[in-house]
Amino acid sequence: MMMEQMKRLIDQLEEAHVLSREAFISLIDSCTPELSDYLFEKARRIRQAHYGNDVYLRGLIEFTNYCKNDCLYCGIRRSNKNASRYRLTKEQILSCCEEGYGLGFRTFVLQGGEDGHYSDEMFIDLIREIKTRYPDCALTLSLGERSYESYKALYEAGADRYLLRHETADSVHYSKLHPPALTLETRKKCLMDLKKIGYQVGSGFMVGSPGQTSAQLAEDLLFLHELQPQMVGIGPFIAHHDTPFASEESGTTELTLFLLGLIRLMLPAVLLPATTALGTIDPLGREKGILAGANVVMPNLSPREVRDKYLLYDNKICTGDEAAECRHCIDGRISSIGYQVVVDRGDSKQIAMDQGDSKVGGKKDV
Repeated sequence: MMMEQMKRLIDQLEEAHVLSREAFISLIDSCTPELSDYLFEKARRIRQAHYGNDVYLRGLIEFTNYCKNDCLYCGIRRSNKNASRYRLTKEQILSCCEEGYGLGFRTFVLQGGEDGHYSDEMFIDLIREIKTRYPDCALTLSLGERSYESYKALYEAGADRYLLRHETADSVHYSKLHPPALTLETRKKCLMDLKKIGYQVGSGFMVGSPGQTSAQLAEDLLFLHELQPQMVGIGPFIAHHDTPFASEESGTTELTLFLLGLIRLMLPAVLLPATTALGTIDPLGREKGILAGANVVMPNLSPREVRDKYLLYDNKICTGDEAAECRHCIDGRISSIGYQVVVDRGDSKQIAMDQGDSKVGGKKDV
C-alpha cells in the first residue's frame, strides 16, 4: 500500500510539477530501487519529449583555485594551506576555448574560486574576446557572489549563463556549511539578481552534506520550484581531506539519482547535468544520471597541469586526462546507453515561471 501511495505522489508531481513539503519528505524517505525505477522511467520520457536522445556538452575551464571564502566543505577554501594555487592567464583560457571548439564544444564554462585578482574589467575583456572568436558558442560564468552591477556588466559584455548553486535552502544548515560572512539570504538575492538581469540561471545543491535532513532536501526542491532556473546542478557531497569535514561520509549515488528524477518531473525542460561528483562516487555515475533524467555532461577543458589542483573534493575523476581524452570517453559512455552527444549550444527549453515579466529582459532561450 505504501509503495502505491508513493507512486501516486510521483504521478502528482508529473502532473502538477510541485508537491507539498510533507509529500517531498515522504518520497525522499521512501527512496527504494522499485520506486526509483518507476520515477526514472517517467523522467526519461519527459526529457525525451523535450530533448530527444541529445546530451549537451559543457567545456569546463577551471581558471583559478584561489578563493577568498572559507566554506567548510571545499578543498580550495582560503584556510587550506596545502592547496597548490594557480591562476590561468587570458591567453591560457583562450587556448582552452580554441581546443574545446575544435573538439565540438559550443558552451564554455568559466569556473573559479572567488578570486579578487580578476577584476570586472579583466572579465569583460575576456568575455568579449571569447564571444568575438566564437559567436556561435554560449558562455557560462561560475564566479560566485558578486554585486548586481558586476553581474550586469558581465552580461552586457556577452555572458549568457551563470551558475550559482544555493547549496542548501535551509538557513540553519547553510550556516553549518559556510563561514558567518556568507548567508543564504545573500545567495538567494544573487540568484534573483541574475534572473532579473536576463541570464540563463543555474542553481543546485549538495546531496548528503553533513547534517542534511530529508526536510532540508524538500526545502531545496521547493526553492528550485520558486526560482525556476534553466539549469540545476546537484551532486553528492564528497569530503576533502584538508577540510573540517574530512571524516564525514559522502552522499549516495542512489539518493542523488532519485533527486535528479524528481527535479526532471518538477522542471520538465530544465538542463540537468550528470555531474563529475556523481561519476566520482560511482564508476557509472554519469551514465546512471542520464538514465535518471539528466541531459548534460561537463568534461574538463582546463590545462592538464592544473587539473589536480582544482580539487573541491577528494578523488575527482579525469584530472589526468587530456581534453580530447575526456571528450572521446564521454562520447563512448553516452552512446553505450543509447544516447548521443551533440555539437550544440544546448540552450534550455525550460519555461521560467517569470517568463514574460516585463522586468526580465535580454537574451531569450533558444
